[in-house]
Amino acid sequence: MSRLKLLVCQIAVAVVMLGLWQLLATVPVFGRMLLPPFFFSNPVDVGSQIVDWFASGVIWKHLLITLWESILAFAIGSLGGVMVGFWFARQPRVAAVFDPYVKMANALPRVVLAPIFTLWLGLGIWSKVALGVTLVFFIVFFNVYQGVKEVSATLRDNGRMLGMSERQLLRHVYWPSALSWMFSSLHTSVGFAVVGAVVGEYLGSAAGLGYLIQQAEGVFDVAGVFAGMFVLSAFVILIDLAVTVVERRLLVWRPGAADGRG
Repeated sequence: MSRLKLLVCQIAVAVVMLGLWQLLATVPVFGRMLLPPFFFSNPVDVGSQIVDWFASGVIWKHLLITLWESILAFAIGSLGGVMVGFWFARQPRVAAVFDPYVKMANALPRVVLAPIFTLWLGLGIWSKVALGVTLVFFIVFFNVYQGVKEVSATLRDNGRMLGMSERQLLRHVYWPSALSWMFSSLHTSVGFAVVGAVVGEYLGSAAGLGYLIQQAEGVFDVAGVFAGMFVLSAFVILIDLAVTVVERRLLVWRPGAADGRG
């Protein structure tokens, strides 16, 4: 399927879903609304709220704060996951010692950690960044760890036979093997970095998309809540597109990486 056809299909799905939502929220079926406007609002009202936010400029401050928190969480969590993942994969004994502790830390519910980070780091951006890091780190860590472990033994042994040092093996064998796994995790991590920031804002902040959604929810403004979620979704898609661009540039050697096939 060509990119144009794929884009048309994706837009068609969105149009159909929004059309059904508008229909079921405004036209009675057998004398009753299947989607009561008080609880579900409708796409027209949600769209109007989004337009008002951007027209008045009130949304930009919240977007920038959430963007900054998400970028920091994504960068710190990803970098930490890559470094620790490589280290554990190259040091089996260290990995064996810390394995139960990593699993225990990964099992901790992040929502429970949010108030603790707020207590430690205050209501500023760093408590939200810390929450996002805990979500991003483990996704990247496990994928990089597995990617390095999955290196072909034949390829590794051939490199050693050719006289490659450990640094050369890391650069030319282990790193390329881990890249595909790493970028697979980064696409997922983008959403989790934003989720961490927004959840932290929702639980306690003075600005950000999470704060905007929480304020709308507090006054039963369902259109505002859905508007915040739509803006958030578009926000995540744009960041994910940026990751895709970087991925295509770094993985041009992989068959089909540059043209989306394979």
